[in-house]
Amino acid sequence: MLDFDGVLHPESVYLLHKRGPTLIDAPGHSLFEHCGLLEEILLPYVELRIVLSTSWVRRYRGSIQRVARRLTPGLQARVVGATYHSTMGAEDFAAAPRGMQIWADVLRRKPAAWLALDDDWLHWPTWCRDNLVRTDPVLGISEPRALEELKTKLAKMHDCT
Repeated sequence: MLDFDGVLHPESVYLLHKRGPTLIDAPGHSLFEHCGLLEEILLPYVELRIVLSTSWVRRYRGSIQRVARRLTPGLQARVVGATYHSTMGAEDFAAAPRGMQIWADVLRRKPAAWLALDDDWLHWPTWCRDNLVRTDPVLGISEPRALEELKTKLAKMHDCT
């Protein structure tokens, strides 16, 4: 499961009229700045697929293709869906904590193994916390602790499948 804000770039993204998604108060950073890093980390795991768990999907009316276009081609090719889709009630989905949104998707898809990359760690179900790689809200996956945790959990997940 892949969130964008706080993972691939700083979390301070706002949807501005006539400008679209814009980073605020994040000098020296850019949108999707860590896509190349994530793509490189995932290279050994050719079977790994990505489910988008970002609020961007709701903003783009559930269009996974429109949202995924912002990713690098290597990441785009791995995207198989999103935790939110257009047949869901947007208000009910938005009201659920991120961890529960992801858990509902895990129950629906039934993957053999899964990880979630997210800077949102509040209200995660206790049984899901070992699957969360908590990223830094500004540095995202580039923060050394998060990067090492991601690499370790990917290797462990790969060995178990």
